[in-house]
Amino acid sequence: MMPIRLAIVDDHKLFRQGIINLLKTYPHFDMIIEAESCQQLLEALVIQQPDIILMDIEMPDIDGMEGCKQILALYPQMKIIALSMHTADNFIFHMMKLGARSYLHKDIDQDSLREAIEEVHAKGFYFNEKIAEAMLRGVQSRSLQKPYLNGNTLTPREKEILTFICKGMTNSEIAAKLFISIRTVEGHRQHLLDKTGTTNSVSLAVFAIKSGLLSADEVGGHF
Repeated sequence: MMPIRLAIVDDHKLFRQGIINLLKTYPHFDMIIEAESCQQLLEALVIQQPDIILMDIEMPDIDGMEGCKQILALYPQMKIIALSMHTADNFIFHMMKLGARSYLHKDIDQDSLREAIEEVHAKGFYFNEKIAEAMLRGVQSRSLQKPYLNGNTLTPREKEILTFICKGMTNSEIAAKLFISIRTVEGHRQHLLDKTGTTNSVSLAVFAIKSGLLSADEVGGHF
């Protein structure tokens, strides 16, 4: 049997090396490309193409969603498996909609990762319960928004409210400061959670820091 040729793209070297070391234990896997960015991966693909790409979503230059789009435009036959810490439905739904063949959480165990790779190689896709549920909700929902991995696509009002949330202000305090209703603030807060794929104020604060909207010192001891 010909080995399954793999590529991995992730900006965290320790994670890349961990995955590579795990997959080395299987003789039918051959990791032919290791890249720290989508741009580096695109350059490597000019020389050789793997059967499957393991792709992180949150990367500094080109994020995984845009990377998936660019790669499949050039290599339509390429099979991409998303590997991400994001588990919100909108991340899964939109990544699969772009053409990914599977979506796995980064805490996946070794056997499940092997199974997913083998299934994608043999059948062209791998669906677990989480993916199936996210796809169903995505099809049924009219409000499942495309996720954003940086602050560039937030509206000025959303950025303003995000800043206040990260500074520990309550909905009523934000409403009073901006002369809007508490319900409007609640709506903006939910919108921010949906857009960023986060689940609470703490993860919103992490998003704000990683996006460069706020510094760690500005968030400080509010969380």
